[in-house]
Amino acid sequence: MIIRSLTLLVLAVVAIGCSGLQAPLNPAGPSARSIAWLTWTFFTICGVVYAVTLSALIWAVMRRRRDEDDSPRTSRRLGTVVGAATAVTVMTLVVLTISSIVAGRGLTTPSGAGAVVIDAIGHQWWWEFNYQDVAPSDWVNSPNELHLPAGVPVVIRALSRDVIHSFWVPNLQGKRDLIPGILTYLWLQADQPGEYRGQCAEFCGPQHAHMAFRVVVQPVGEFQEWLRQQRQSAASPASAEAQHGQDVFMQSTCRTCHTIRGTEAGSRVGPELTHVGSRRSIAAEALPNDRTSLTTWIRNAQLVKPGSRMPPNPLSETDLKAVVAYIQGLR
Repeated sequence: MIIRSLTLLVLAVVAIGCSGLQAPLNPAGPSARSIAWLTWTFFTICGVVYAVTLSALIWAVMRRRRDEDDSPRTSRRLGTVVGAATAVTVMTLVVLTISSIVAGRGLTTPSGAGAVVIDAIGHQWWWEFNYQDVAPSDWVNSPNELHLPAGVPVVIRALSRDVIHSFWVPNLQGKRDLIPGILTYLWLQADQPGEYRGQCAEFCGPQHAHMAFRVVVQPVGEFQEWLRQQRQSAASPASAEAQHGQDVFMQSTCRTCHTIRGTEAGSRVGPELTHVGSRRSIAAEALPNDRTSLTTWIRNAQLVKPGSRMPPNPLSETDLKAVVAYIQGLR
């Protein structure tokens, strides 16, 4: 019964790891394939070793003792068996070591023309992604949503602004720790367009579990169009309600924490909101990007993420609805 339960547990864990948008055994890029190959190599070899060891143990327990077990011939035969087992163990360790080295070579940062460079900055508890360009005015900031061109190597320059974080996109790459004050590099490459989930993999405070991000892989042409659109200033309010929301935003403490291009709001304390209406989620994947979630988050973010730097906003219902309308129009 115990062996059966353990077997089912192992099979369940393996099944979970082989599917989904946050699964290291469902690789979608060359780095992840190296990691998955190494995982399966270790799993297969260790499974064989476990099966052989367990079989030998069962045989030893079930075997009856014989008169010739104490003979010199039996002792010599056992010595040969132990020597052979030792040799096989050494060869197994050598194979595992070589496999680790081969897989590690596939994780080296690529060099050469064509690679996109993106800054990934960890905050408590959200992610900031900066796409640099020749002119600072053309830089793009995309909080909690990392866009990548399909089939193109992307170099990530990762750092932390406060405590130790860890950048991890299981389907594309292994995790990399972000140490305050130290710039570290890793690379990602996604084979096909699609969406994946990234996560902070180092405990960084009470809301560590709610520090995720979305990875959106697009065809190169769509990625270039996305960059062009993100370089634009914020859209003008499309209705009287949205215009009132912009006025409330600029007259409240909101403008002291956020940036909206083309307006007077220019703070870097919180995520940039220039195109927040086009994102798939808010609060680092904690909530979907819809009217209900925006209303909850703006009214009192502490109900969603206690301890976050987003303070409650004591706005009237009319002003709150107007600010939500303005935020949703920032696309």
